[in-house]
Amino acid sequence: MALQSGQEDSEVTNPVKRIRWATHRATGPKAENKRQSLKERLHKRMGSGEKKRDSFGKESGPADNGDVESLDAASEEPDSGRRVYFNVPLPAHERDEDGHPTSHYSRNKIRTAKYTPISFVPKNLWFQFHNIANIYFLFIIILGIFSIFGASQPAMNAVPLIVILVVTAVKDAIEDWRRTVLDQELNNAPIHRLVDFNNVNTAEDTISVWRKFKKATSRGISVVWRLWTARKTKKGKEGGQRGAEHSRPSIETRRASVVSHRTSYFSAEPDPGDDGIPMTPVPSPLPGQSPRQSSPPMDALDFGFNTQPEEGDQVRAPVMQVPHVQKFWGNVMDPFKTTPDKARFKKDAWKNVQVGDFVRLYNDEEIPADIVVLSTSSEDGACYVETKNLDGETNLKVRNALHCTRDVRHARHCERAEFVIESEAPHSNLYSYSAAIRWQQHNVKDPNAEPYAMAEPVSINNLLLRGSQLRNTEWVLGVVMFTGEETKIMINSGITPSKRAKITKDLNWNVIYNFIILFGMCLVSGIVLGLFWHKEDTSHSFFEFGSFGNNSAPLDGIIAFWAGVILFQNLVPISLFISLEIIRTLQAVFIYSDVLMYYEKIDYPCTPKSWNISDDVGQIEYIFSDKTGTLTQNVMEFKKCTVNGVPYGEAYTEAQAGMQRRQGINVEEEGARARQQIERDRVRMIDGIRNMHDNPYLCDEELTFVAPDYVADLAGESGLEQRLANEQFMIALALCHTVITERTPGDPPKIEFKAQSPDEAALVATARDVGFTLVGREEDRLIVNILGDERRYTVLNTLEFNSTRKRMSAIIRMPNGKIMLFCKGADSMIYSRLVPGEQRELRGTTGEHLEMFAREGLRTLCIAQRELSEEEYQTWSTDYNIAANAVAGREDKLEEVSDRIENQLWLIGGTAIEDRLQDGVPDAISLLGRAGIKLWVLTGDKVETAINIGFSCNLLDNDMDLIVFKIEDESVASAEAMLDEKLAIFGMTGSQEELDAAQNNHEPPAPTHAIIIDGDTLKLVLDDTNKRKFLLLCKQCRAVLCCRVSPSQKAAVVNMVKTGLDCLTLAIGDGANDVAMIQEAHVGVGIAGVEGRAAVMSSDYALGQFRFLTRLVLVHGRWSYRRLAETIANFFYKNIVWTFCLFWYQIYTNFDSQYIFDYSYIIFFNLVFTSLPVILMGVLDQDVDDKVSLAVPQLYRRGIERKEWTQPKFWFYMADGIYQSAISFFMVYCIFSPAKFVTANGLDVGELKRMGVYVATIAVFSANLYVLFNTYRWDWLILLVIIISTIMVWFWTGIYTSFTTSAQFYKGGAEVYGSLSFWTILLVAVIICLLPRFTVKAIQKMYFPLDVDIIREQVKRGDFDYLKEIDSYIPPPPPPPPEKVPSQSSSDASKFKAAPVHAQDDDTRPIYPPSVAPTATTHNPRSQNGSNSTDYTFRQSVEGIPARRLSLDRPRPSFDRARMSMDRVRPSFEASNDFTSAAMLSRLESSHSRNSIPNAQTQAPTMSRLRNVFRRPTVTREEAPDLGNVPPNPPVPRSPPQSPPNRQRT
Repeated sequence: MALQSGQEDSEVTNPVKRIRWATHRATGPKAENKRQSLKERLHKRMGSGEKKRDSFGKESGPADNGDVESLDAASEEPDSGRRVYFNVPLPAHERDEDGHPTSHYSRNKIRTAKYTPISFVPKNLWFQFHNIANIYFLFIIILGIFSIFGASQPAMNAVPLIVILVVTAVKDAIEDWRRTVLDQELNNAPIHRLVDFNNVNTAEDTISVWRKFKKATSRGISVVWRLWTARKTKKGKEGGQRGAEHSRPSIETRRASVVSHRTSYFSAEPDPGDDGIPMTPVPSPLPGQSPRQSSPPMDALDFGFNTQPEEGDQVRAPVMQVPHVQKFWGNVMDPFKTTPDKARFKKDAWKNVQVGDFVRLYNDEEIPADIVVLSTSSEDGACYVETKNLDGETNLKVRNALHCTRDVRHARHCERAEFVIESEAPHSNLYSYSAAIRWQQHNVKDPNAEPYAMAEPVSINNLLLRGSQLRNTEWVLGVVMFTGEETKIMINSGITPSKRAKITKDLNWNVIYNFIILFGMCLVSGIVLGLFWHKEDTSHSFFEFGSFGNNSAPLDGIIAFWAGVILFQNLVPISLFISLEIIRTLQAVFIYSDVLMYYEKIDYPCTPKSWNISDDVGQIEYIFSDKTGTLTQNVMEFKKCTVNGVPYGEAYTEAQAGMQRRQGINVEEEGARARQQIERDRVRMIDGIRNMHDNPYLCDEELTFVAPDYVADLAGESGLEQRLANEQFMIALALCHTVITERTPGDPPKIEFKAQSPDEAALVATARDVGFTLVGREEDRLIVNILGDERRYTVLNTLEFNSTRKRMSAIIRMPNGKIMLFCKGADSMIYSRLVPGEQRELRGTTGEHLEMFAREGLRTLCIAQRELSEEEYQTWSTDYNIAANAVAGREDKLEEVSDRIENQLWLIGGTAIEDRLQDGVPDAISLLGRAGIKLWVLTGDKVETAINIGFSCNLLDNDMDLIVFKIEDESVASAEAMLDEKLAIFGMTGSQEELDAAQNNHEPPAPTHAIIIDGDTLKLVLDDTNKRKFLLLCKQCRAVLCCRVSPSQKAAVVNMVKTGLDCLTLAIGDGANDVAMIQEAHVGVGIAGVEGRAAVMSSDYALGQFRFLTRLVLVHGRWSYRRLAETIANFFYKNIVWTFCLFWYQIYTNFDSQYIFDYSYIIFFNLVFTSLPVILMGVLDQDVDDKVSLAVPQLYRRGIERKEWTQPKFWFYMADGIYQSAISFFMVYCIFSPAKFVTANGLDVGELKRMGVYVATIAVFSANLYVLFNTYRWDWLILLVIIISTIMVWFWTGIYTSFTTSAQFYKGGAEVYGSLSFWTILLVAVIICLLPRFTVKAIQKMYFPLDVDIIREQVKRGDFDYLKEIDSYIPPPPPPPPEKVPSQSSSDASKFKAAPVHAQDDDTRPIYPPSVAPTATTHNPRSQNGSNSTDYTFRQSVEGIPARRLSLDRPRPSFDRARMSMDRVRPSFEASNDFTSAAMLSRLESSHSRNSIPNAQTQAPTMSRLRNVFRRPTVTREEAPDLGNVPPNPPVPRSPPQSPPNRQRT
């Protein structure tokens, strides 16, 4: 047929007749599991009394439509949704008595920060005084104000609390300021909004006095900040600020990407002189001015109305049309309306966008709110968005403009458009949206004709969600439906939580215990003093003037009680909380400064954003991870393919390395050998391509498909049949897609592909690399350069991929006029649609190749084709158009019509694509598993993809049975029955008693089972009736994969584990869809990568790569937890020593609250004498270094079991402190009790203050040496600090007592230190104090060593010296005694025998998942090495293939290496079709095609023993399959009907 002419340079994609299914999720039930707080918040904002209406469309005039009243009466069901009016006055019931709208919508301004400038001080103090110790210290300060209680310097008592409050507030302010800055950038981001337009949905912006005050405060702080930062950068911002105040220029502000790629944009710019309509400053093309849009009739109105159905915006007919009735969609504009013509699009800030606004978006801009698309720059109303911030996927997704609004392209059109959108209420489901647009349709030719009501449904495919980005679309015009906290991304994000470390929470209980002790001490003081003053037969009645209570025992006792509270206040040390803040801050600095967690590629270190939870990182038991962008790079690379039964491609995948590693093979050597071979083959392939055709679009470094034999076969080395098959294979890849091209100028220009799926882009890019280049599009034609010959193919229809269909098809009119259907999809889908009884040998060989590819962790697809007759296509096209035009049940009708033509296919081949893991992910996951950490993957990806990645990254292995949860009937009862069935495997019933036991069991489960569950089923098992059982089942499994889950479901899973198992959790992700999960977990980690920074903004720690998580958790987390646990214990100990010394002295003063120490000692004890050693312990102490921590990850298990900080440990240290305080006081008392020591001048050193020097020095010396005893790392710094801190006692005493200001303490230092008794008692008392501790530690180390004690001995012995020479990020463990299996390479193929072939029918043979290597050191009784599925006796199978297939005789290193790596695995996937295997494909073969043929006879199962048929050169009578009418020796399958290659340019 003749091809239409068009612009050859046009690269804007305009696919026609495209099925608009959701490209990433099948339609499912609306999500109902919103967070309760969000429900309540949203309920307050939604208007009440709104009505829900049915969505319907009208195809003819008023006679067929009925009236509006009947429409309103038909739907009286109340709903909490909303109506949004556009140029339609609000009805009376939508207004209050003042005429204002009754519905109030959320502002578009969002805040992820916890504080505002006004709320910071009260809110921060409120959070800080949640700490019970701070309340206690505030009470002590208030108590000290009254002199009756004996506080000597009450002002000094307030200093410590003020310091800790200020330090903590500054830390919190710095953390929150970063969030505030990001919020401000987002809220003030530019957007083009229609101004001078009456938005009737929102009341006038009346700002209250309080809001004015808040705005003024914020502006003031912003001004100060800008002035401060402007000192460094004064230039470069004036242009941006100027642009925010003026309308958008037409040309100057266009993005660079559009300038370079979208030359048609400027040709579309209207000329103000050509039109009577005043032009807007925004370059919005008018009808007739776009080069892609035909000029309207001369008598048509300027605003682009098409009055006839054949002129409307409708699905285009195929090139060879069959007459049929086409749908008239209508138009929302009133052609007769008089408008003020003042509206214009002006640059504004996001925060000013309101519900009901018209907005215009440009290429690469982020979507500011949830917006319904009215029109786009594309003729068919399509636009492309990137949703990586929502679902973590970087592939582009198609969204469509409503049919009735596609002519609304200009500001004047917006003024003339009159319609109402009835929408459901905001909810969290990212994949569902339901609404309807309603308007009065006018007859353009007859102004007097009565308008009639029309409607059109609005779905998720017409909605742009906030957070997504517009891609490859020049502009989009839309209306705002949801703003701010009512948008889907914000509903899923939740509220920024305030996280506190677990130790901090536990510390409150220890503080309460100390309160009880303090209460007992003060109660004793009150009782004793009250009774003593009440006596009349003691000397106080003669020498004292009376008590404060006038000798009243109760009153004196009460006063003594509160005086005791002040005296013993250090029992709850405020210095502990100050020190913890200092320690955690310094730990955050060291984490930030760790160069081994620095990601050079994006210049990003590990960034702590919450400084107070570093010790929680050392107690993590469960890690919840996103997949796409977190574990993987989301970069798809085409690695292998099979064409006409011949495998091509060289690759060494992570899954293959994992298999060999479990076999004991040295993967370092084997991998290096394989990569060298691949590099040699790459050079050969590039040379072959250049020799055959100097492909100008081939970029050598981007070539991922390394197959020199493919190029040789493409040149005809293996014969004409294989050459034609290879050509047809690549033509199918170049035509069957929805890819759009972007050309970068150059000589030659570089072509890049943007696709809805990265897999699709990889397929088209591989076709380009081997000479089949998609150059661009012209209208509905694809321009493909085939080995230098440019051809044009007309796209008749595109049946897109979705998760239900698992396939996509393109119907193409070839240059020779024939119509071909190319179909690619999941192997199970394609095999079930093949022509029955044909290509039997090819199917078996291809199925075997696909199985092998899948076992290597590759994502497989099948490619097939079919030739259509003209009559068959035209008949089908008519049915397709009818289905596409249907409003009700459109999806089901399209599926049925598409399913009818995607049959009787001929197999071409299959592809294998690798989703590249991030560097070091398999080793990182394996290391975390050995540490006892359980990793769950929560992803929005499909099940089979998640399983492949699970095997590739060592999350799943060959020792696991996969429990696949998929409830078809969506019944809670069915889910409960399946849970009971699976729990029975472990002998459990799901009772509360079992859950209580599970909470105390932190042992990792045996690596025998893993759970795979999808989002719909997850909703059922998270029901209150099933949650406990599901949690217990997951507790028994080593790995859990939750697929197709929404952000709120991710948070629900984290919450279930966090609250149900009483364990600490960590969530790691990289997109906005992970924010809810990150905020729900105890520790949230964001990956700063290609998925945006939304996760980083809400995280506690930000990393550049997943592998850095091992160092953060196993090194810094473990160190922080152990350090803080030891620091807290030592703090309580030293304060007990000090406080009880005061208590023992009270015994001899009748508890009158007298200090034995000088008051300066009280102040400096926790400030100078003992603070630095314990702080240094908390910051720098190491039991083992970082490399040993990673080499022996089992050391982390003490953190999981929380054994570093326990209540017995707390009481042990308390008891030790009481003992040492008694020694410190009573050793001195026993010396001075029988005798007195005098100085050379005869003065007594037994005076109160001088006796205090004895006691204080012993207490300080013992406390500091005690810290040294408990420190693992004795280096020069810790020794120096302990010596200096201890010497400070002598230094201060000597200096202070040298001045008369010390009063009666004058010369006390010289007198005490000059006495021999002091030095004698110091030495003896310190030894007696520390001897029990030393003895216990010695016995424990020698007879009851901990794991770390043994490892430390091994380090000392030199067992870990090998780590000094290893530079790998994750060091290997100590070498085990058993010898490793020698490395295997492709040259060793002769050493391996083929496994015996069992005469087992393929229909009953197990289906195996990838990674099927056995463990070298363990015998698994379930291993069946002779399974038909895995014996891979390829050398036998090739004997049955004709000799002319020369391509099979070439050496294939990667192919042979993969075959030798395959062995058996547990039959864990026997009942599932989620994994590719030849047996499964044989069962599905042609099943759908047979059923689709009317009156088809049932054929024999020709593939049931396919392997035995083509593996042996001869087949016995007993083995021969029943082939029915098929000849016993089938010939080589003929190639499918195909058109001869036409190399004529058209």
